Amino acid sequence: MATICKGKDSWPELVGVDGQIAAATIESQNSNVDAIIVLEGSSVPEDFRCTRVWVWVNKGEKVIQTPRIG
Repeated sequence: MATICKGKDSWPELVGVDGQIAAATIESQNSNVDAIIVLEGSSVPEDFRCTRVWVWVNKGEKVIQTPRIG
């Protein structure tokens, strides 16, 4: 699927990685986004933004799903 957002838009390779490391990696690979760490089960706004990547983590602070722009 093509995206209207600039730069890399998903990071499947970060599933299982520490959330802080994943967020830093995402921001270094796409300077157009802010990576925001979110604990699973939390509520987040559902609007789409090219400048945001939700990094969903479990209680062990490991990424549990592919981070992607949105």
